[in-house]
Amino acid sequence: MKVKDIGEQGLLKILQKFCPAEIVGDDCAVMATNPNQSLAITTDMLVDGVHFSDRTTGPYYAGWRAATANLSDLAAMGARPLAVTVALAVAADTAVVWVEEFYRGMTACLQAYHTPIAGGDVVRSPVVTVAITAFGEVEFDRTISRSKARSNWAIVATGVHGASRAGLELLLNPEFGQNLTEVDRACLILAHQRPQPRLDVLPIVWEILDAAGEFSIAGMDSSDGLADAIIQVCRASGVGANVDRTKLPIPPIFSKILSAEKALDWALYGGEDFELVLFLPIDRAKLLVEKIGNAAAIVGIATESTDIWLTDSSGIYPDSSLKLDRGFQHF
Repeated sequence: MKVKDIGEQGLLKILQKFCPAEIVGDDCAVMATNPNQSLAITTDMLVDGVHFSDRTTGPYYAGWRAATANLSDLAAMGARPLAVTVALAVAADTAVVWVEEFYRGMTACLQAYHTPIAGGDVVRSPVVTVAITAFGEVEFDRTISRSKARSNWAIVATGVHGASRAGLELLLNPEFGQNLTEVDRACLILAHQRPQPRLDVLPIVWEILDAAGEFSIAGMDSSDGLADAIIQVCRASGVGANVDRTKLPIPPIFSKILSAEKALDWALYGGEDFELVLFLPIDRAKLLVEKIGNAAAIVGIATESTDIWLTDSSGIYPDSSLKLDRGFQHF
């Protein structure tokens, strides 16, 4: 049996057997360092030709996106970033300026969140590969987990989905979206090249939950797509979901360049939007969406059934199930 036979999710299940069950399974591993604080640790690996290429991002934006991916994982756990380490593998004939630009991009993103690069490693490799480990700190009773969702909780997406996928398409196919204005085109491309980790959402979450007097929340980030995040949280929590296609935060400009079905597909499965997908009681979800603004939306509700449905409150489209394998999988 080969890795390609079991796929990415099958491979992860095998690897998780070698890790303590109480530590793995979320965007970060969380390890208690004292009675009130925990250390959140996450690692992301990026490979040239798989995660980035000079055709679509270039070294500066590849570095920015690498930093965002790790900071987004920390945000998904409710953690404040402390530092990152970077392991870099490059060929001997790699241009020094490429490496410098990659690190400039990483640093530009990290500095906005007061996060230093605290070392790492450099090795020779025929393929440029970057592995970043990010460290964060989270209060023990404020750790956001995938496994804490409950039925009848609302599902919140903190911003638009599909924009990064559209930006990638514009970079790969310049003839795509010819009726877009230069401003709209630039916005979609930046959504792909310079995504923002949603660490800004956390203070709003704490304010709402502290006022409620109860830490009731679950979630993860949508780096692998909105549908992926909803499915992963539902599976970890043993709940299902009804997701309303009319409520999805899709960029309005999509109506000018995409069919309704293609826009829906990119919003659900496009990936790399790096928003947060949070499950929490309906009253707090409504307040959270109001305070976040900027396309944040309640996109559905968790259910007692373990089925995960895409529904249509307008009554035009029949119900269909969300699929994990329609998003990006490495194998």
